[in-house]
Amino acid sequence: MNFPVFDLHCDTAMKLVGEQYDRINSLRENTYHIDLERARSFPGFAQCFACYTSDLMKLPANISVIGAFERLLASILTEVEKNSDVIRLAYSAQDVRENYNQGLMSAILTIEGTTGIDYNPELLEDLYNIGFRITTLGHNEKNPLTGSNITGGGLTELGKEYVQEAQRLGMLIDVSHISDEGFWDIMDITQKPIIASHSNSRTLCNVPRNLTDEMYKAICKTDGTVGINLYCDFLGKNPTIDTVCDHIFHFLNLAGDDRHVSLGSDFDGMSNLPAGITGVQDYQKLAQRLSERGLGNQTIENIFWNNALGVIDRCSM
Repeated sequence: MNFPVFDLHCDTAMKLVGEQYDRINSLRENTYHIDLERARSFPGFAQCFACYTSDLMKLPANISVIGAFERLLASILTEVEKNSDVIRLAYSAQDVRENYNQGLMSAILTIEGTTGIDYNPELLEDLYNIGFRITTLGHNEKNPLTGSNITGGGLTELGKEYVQEAQRLGMLIDVSHISDEGFWDIMDITQKPIIASHSNSRTLCNVPRNLTDEMYKAICKTDGTVGINLYCDFLGKNPTIDTVCDHIFHFLNLAGDDRHVSLGSDFDGMSNLPAGITGVQDYQKLAQRLSERGLGNQTIENIFWNNALGVIDRCSM
């Protein structure tokens, strides 16, 4: 059993720059959660690479937050260019499909936290032109756009402007890390599908980073999707691959269809993974277990590939 994999979130860019932001480590082959050699075992692979910044992050004295964002971006672009025989930057779902048909993997750029772009919606068009296709409004801190899942607090007027400008361009709004108030403020104004790129079910694991059933249903109504996060803290006590399956089945049952669940591993952004998973190569173990628990191949392929492709298509309309 071997399905193509489209993962909506990883923090591999932080691994590539190193703790001092002074290098570009190899994306081709490494000891992190994701590398291209392991991903080549899939019939297709598309990875969203986050450029993460926050005013809570600890940086070397000679690196500003804006400088950190620039170095994270450079690390992905450099490694994609260096490995262009196997991976290409994708600007659209059609690019991903064309890469797949040519036997190539795809890299998609995403913004996680807006500190490194100075919370500025006027920069979004330039970022879109570079290739960014997904953005959160913040991370775990309150900022000029919104509150977070840690602080609480809704969207500001600047935050509403940010959402509207991103959607005008065709950039997906990602509600992972946002406050409950901010979530519902976005739902009040959204004109496009909404995603939570790496969040699970709060019913099964009661932490504020996860989604309530009502939030998930609201995302479904926008024709969006939720990427299942593999971080233990968002899965439950002593999680296994079956625990990951439980979150998937919970969302499938809430939606009544298989169009609104995707993958969003959070690989390389944490150390604690569920038993049986050590990196990207183990996605096929998850597929096997979903099959053993009764999911058909088409539903598994939708979760692993088609749903993420579809939501990018719909956002660009």
